[in-house]
Parts: sequence; C-alpha cells; structure tokens
Amino acid sequence: MQIRIMLNGKTITEEVSEDLLLIDWVRSHGCYSVKRGCETSNCGLCTVFMDDAPVLSCSVLTVRADGRRIETLEGLEKEAEEFGAFIAAQGAEQCGFCNPGMIMNAIALFRETSEPSEEEIKEYLAGNLCRCSGYEGQLRGILSFLAYRKGDGAL
Repeated sequence: MQIRIMLNGKTITEEVSEDLLLIDWVRSHGCYSVKRGCETSNCGLCTVFMDDAPVLSCSVLTVRADGRRIETLEGLEKEAEEFGAFIAAQGAEQCGFCNPGMIMNAIALFRETSEPSEEEIKEYLAGNLCRCSGYEGQLRGILSFLAYRKGDGAL
C-alpha cells in the first residue's frame, strides 16, 4: 500500500506492507530514539507524536499513519534539549534507555498544561518503564524544569 507521511517535517511517500508497524517504519527512516521495549504497549519507549498526540508506535500500523504528521525526538530536539538537561541534573538518566520516551511524554505534558500538578506529572510518567531510577529523578527534573520556566528556579 502506498502511504504519505510527514516525518519530522519531511514528507515521505512510499510503498509499505499492510502489517508494518510504525515503530519499524520510523526506525527505517533513521529515527533511532524510538525504541523497542515490551512490544505490548506498556513501556512507553516507542512513543511518537501523531498529529501532536503521543501514541505508542509498537501498537500502530504504518498504514494508519497515512496522511498524518509523525514527530519523533529527532524532530523535537530543540524543544527537548533544555528539558533534558534537567533530567540529567537529577541523575535520572542512569542508563538513558527510557529517556526518549520519557522526554516525549514530558513534552506532551508541557504542551497540554503549563502548570501540572504533581499528580498529573505522575500520571504522565506512569506509562514509561524505567528500571534504573525509580522515577523520583524524573519527577524532580520535571518539577525543576517547571520552576525554571516560571522563573522560580535554576538549572
């Protein structure tokens, strides 16, 4: 089937098989921040934005993205760069494997609400598997970033 998808600002038209998962398609186009973890929609490692909404690319067929806009961390580097420093400052990137999915979901949170509650932050983190840090560093990083953005804190 022929698809046309805008990936990180570049329109791609190509023939794909009907059973090709979106995770495999974006990785075939050099988007290696999108990682394969559980393959059961439980870990958040494969998070991408489809028309600005976070989706788990291991659970979406590429043909379902036809005519849509897909963004990965590679396409959001500018937006992610500043926030990523706050995660690192909290020691929350021990192995770094979960960071791309975690950052994608944090960006979705920041876009949705400028002042999320701690409970809302925890809800966004809940769909992301991190085996190293126990999520406290990520939570502190998000809180620090939000304080910085408001002018109440520093990196």
